Amino acid sequence: MRVHPTPPFNAPAMRRLREALGMAPGHVAYGLYAQYGLRVSPETVSSWERGLGTPDSRELTALAGVLWCSPGDLMAAAATLREHRMAGGLSAEDLARRVGLDVSAYLRMEESGRWRGNERQSQALAEALHLSLRDYITATGQHEDLAELLRSAVTTRWQAYVRPAAKLLPLPRHHLQDVLEQLHTDYQGRMVSTMSWGTTGSSAEPTAGDAGRDFLDHIVDHFWALAQV
Repeated sequence: MRVHPTPPFNAPAMRRLREALGMAPGHVAYGLYAQYGLRVSPETVSSWERGLGTPDSRELTALAGVLWCSPGDLMAAAATLREHRMAGGLSAEDLARRVGLDVSAYLRMEESGRWRGNERQSQALAEALHLSLRDYITATGQHEDLAELLRSAVTTRWQAYVRPAAKLLPLPRHHLQDVLEQLHTDYQGRMVSTMSWGTTGSSAEPTAGDAGRDFLDHIVDHFWALAQV
């Protein structure tokens, strides 16, 4: 039996939604049992609203039904692939079908936190879950992969990394080329500039090594700024 982590729950949102419907915790508890067969006491419902407890995945989905909202309305910011799927109100079967995967293959990726779909499947995943590019990279567990690829692109020949980057990022190829070229230019320009400063001999001035390390440490942030996504 699979044990899933508790979804990130937004307790204040639950209370606002319940009160907007004119429901008491007892009404919510009754709805969970009458509509979904879940035995949850009014005290438990109240504890969720106070942040003293958290509904599990099944309870969260049922709670959304009782409160006439989507699961995403009851969740804090989603981070993982599973959390984004739940926020979108999709079953694993639905999402797997949309991206063109066998459900068992999709679930292995979701549970491992590592997405391994091809370029077409990645694009379909981002569209199905309405993911921004930043959210896509985080949810699919590829942040460090992106950072390593970008470091290589700016320190060597960026052209060699367009194709690997296109497999990682659901971005138009021409836009990706422009961003990588600019990122490479910015890095190389910074290195040249700081090497020139270093010729004055002042110990207070930055060295090429310092500037390069700082740029590479924040390479993903520089990428997002240029990509404007």
